[in-house]
This record gives sequence, C-alpha cells and structure tokens, in this order.
Amino acid sequence: MPVLWLVIAVLLLAAAGYVAGRQRALTSAGNDPRDLHSLPSYYGSHVFIKTAVPALIAMMLWLLVQPLVIESRISNVIPDTAISADTTRSLVMADVRRVAEGLNLAVNQGAMSAEDAARVRADTTDVRERLGEVGIALGSDVEPYVLQAAQSYRALSAAMSTWMTLFVAALAIAGCAIGLMRTRKDFRARNVVEAAILALLMLASTIAILTTLGIILSMLFETRNFFQQYPWHDFFFGLTWSPSFSGRGGASQLGIVPLLWGTLYISFIALLVAVPIGLFAAIYMSEYASPKARAVAKPLIEILAGIPTIVYGLFALITVGPLLRDYFAQPMGLGESASSVMTAGIVMGIMLIPFVSSLSDDIINAVPQAMRDGSLGLGATQSETIKQVIVPAALPGIVGAILLAASRAIGETMIVVLGAGAAAKLDLNPFEAMTTVTVKIVSQLTGDTDFASAETLVAFALGLTLFVITLGLNVLALYIVRKYREQYE
Repeated sequence: MPVLWLVIAVLLLAAAGYVAGRQRALTSAGNDPRDLHSLPSYYGSHVFIKTAVPALIAMMLWLLVQPLVIESRISNVIPDTAISADTTRSLVMADVRRVAEGLNLAVNQGAMSAEDAARVRADTTDVRERLGEVGIALGSDVEPYVLQAAQSYRALSAAMSTWMTLFVAALAIAGCAIGLMRTRKDFRARNVVEAAILALLMLASTIAILTTLGIILSMLFETRNFFQQYPWHDFFFGLTWSPSFSGRGGASQLGIVPLLWGTLYISFIALLVAVPIGLFAAIYMSEYASPKARAVAKPLIEILAGIPTIVYGLFALITVGPLLRDYFAQPMGLGESASSVMTAGIVMGIMLIPFVSSLSDDIINAVPQAMRDGSLGLGATQSETIKQVIVPAALPGIVGAILLAASRAIGETMIVVLGAGAAAKLDLNPFEAMTTVTVKIVSQLTGDTDFASAETLVAFALGLTLFVITLGLNVLALYIVRKYREQYE
C-alpha cells in the first residue's frame, strides 16, 4: 500500500475512534455529560491519539530504517570484483537504485509485467528495450549483476513495505481498541490528552536544536574524511584555490583564504550600502515620519525582503554590472568586466536594507519615551535628542541588527554567482571579479560528484567553516541584543 493511502487509512480509523470514544464515554455516564470526569471531546481525543500517534511514529521510524536495511543487504550481494579504483560500492548502489526505480515505473506503466521484472537475470537486452519504451535509459554499461541486484532491491522493498503496512495497521487497530477499552466515565481523559499535547509541544521546541545538531554532525563527519585526504594547514592557510578533478586531490590546491577574502570583501561593501540607508530610514520612520507616512514607507521598504535573490542577481547582471563597468571601471582603468565585487556588494546591500531598517526601527521604538521627554525637557532639539540620547541607547541593539545582516550577507549565493563572477583570488580592486565560499560549495557539488575525492569533500569543510563564522555572528548579535533588553526593559 502506498504511504499516503496508509496515512489516510490510519487517520480515518482514528477519526472513527474519536466518534466511538466520545459516544462510549457518554453511554457509560447515562448520556449525562455532568457525570463524566472530562468533557466528551477529551475521551474522543484520547482514542484518536492512541490510534494515530503510535502508528504514525512507527511508520516514520520504519521509513527511516528501511532504506538502511535494504542498502546493507543489497550491498553485500554486489560482488567484490565489481569494485575498482574508478567504481566504488556507493556508485554501484546508485546504479542499482536507478534500475530498480526503472523496473517499478515500467511495471506501473504496463511496459513490463511484475513477473518479467521478477525474472530479471543476466540478459539485459530485453529489459533495456522494455524500459526504453517508458523513457528509462539504462545505458550500455549496465552489468548483469546490477540488474540482479536491482531485482533483489525491488523485491526486498516490496516485502518490507508490505510488512510495514501490516504492522502499522495492526498497531493502529490495537491502539484504537485499547483506547476504547479504557474509555469510561471515571477515566481522566483530560489529563492524558493534555500530557500528550505537552509532549508534542516539547518535541516541537527541540526540533531546531536537533536540526542544528544533525547539520553539525553531518558536516563534521564529511569534513573529517576530507582532512584525511588533504592537509588541514594547506586548507586554512593556502592562498590558491585551484581544484582539479583529474587525480583525486593530487594536483588540487584548496586554500580557503581567497574564498574568505571574497566573502568578507563583498559582505563589507554590502554593509557599507545597507547600514547607513537602513539606519537613516529607521530613524526617519520612528522619529520624524507621520503615522500615514510610516504606514506607507515601512511596507514599501520591507517589500525588498520579499524579492527572490535570483531576481537581485539578474538585476546585478543586467543593470548594475554594466552601469558600473561603463561609467566607473572602464573610465578609471580599473576593470573591463561587468562582474565585480562592487556589483555584488551594492545589490546585496540593497537586499539587506530591510533587515537593518526593520530591526533598527523596532529597537529605536523600544527606547523608553521617558528618555526622549527628559532630553527635550532639558532644552535639547529633536535632532540632538536622536544623536545624543536615542541612538546611544539603542546602539547595542543596532549593532546586533548589523551583525545579523552580516551573517545574512555571508551566506548569500545567487547574487554573487551572477554579480561577482567565480574567480577565486586576492585583490583589493573592487571592480575585479571574485567569488565567495557559498559559490564554491555549489560548484564543488554540481555535476557527477564522487564523494570519495577531496575535491567534492572540500565542500563540507567550506560549509563547516562558513557555519562557524555565521553562528559566531548570530551568537554575538543575540548576546548584544539580550544585554540591551536587560538594561532597558
């Protein structure tokens, strides 16, 4: 049974259990809700939870474990002679999965019967023709053992899916029966339901922590594999970025310094654009603008945050880049390319304006009104009050907003790809093309990647380095903002 149908069946059974549990509770109390310990809906909710939650949790765990079990068993079937220096076991398993998916699609579309798919053995010609009828191209390099492994993969997947359906259905029926058996007028259904809701809320609150932990562990494991093949000091202190996919890292120079320089250079220019404009806009909206002007200006500025970054990238490529090249770079003899650090920095700064302005506006509005009144009462003008009282009081929060915007700039990709180019080099000329860490992560993981090579695994080392930098900026910003709130709230 497809997973979606199984989920719908479990939910329908749980809904039926809700109705039956509610009615059973009322029946046990002689149809008088006043004799019940809890409201009738709590009894129905208790049966619903007993039916749906254990079954759905078991199904999710099964779906997580099933691929690992299948991969392990099928991988052992692949002969050792199929593994060579150019063909790893993971690559063979990728071919096995592709062929198995093709067999399933061919069966579903009627190009091959289930019996034919189950009889796949050494003859690949007929199978390739059948799959070609539904647009599945196996290629000429598919070996007989790959087809045999694919047939075993398909059969094992089908068997485990059947067992999952039976197990989940049995668990749902058992949960519904247990819930109905416990349903009586003296049963404390409200306590049980509220405890279940509390557990759900606690689970939701830990998702972010578990996600962060999973991201860190996944990058750490692959980064460890990278540093087993490439020296860490050459990575962190190397001044040349020149990956070569010809010899598994033998001819590659994977120094991160040029990438970090491009990342920080572009982010610095972006902040030079975003911070003054965003801060001045926030001061205007919070201190000078009338309610009508603020109601119009604030949404218009925040619209910039909703524009996709690919649109900003196209704007940099088509408009800003040629403009800077024709009117600044070429006349001053600083460059001939429309892709440059300045192009990406200016457009990224425009993108960051709403981040700085919105956060700064909220922080300035959080400054106590008594400080404004005290300054004005002592004879200071409004501009003097803003300069000498409000901005210094809001400065920790503003610094936190700037750091958050900086972490957003460091992680940007599309604007840099289209606006700054892909040249990894150390240069002070802002009209020269450069690149960032995120761009190289994408380029290293694009195409036919081999996760046994240092040229591919370096993407995880780059990602971990970038993660540490942005995490540090976020922690510093949150610390500054928290200190500000403790001082003025």
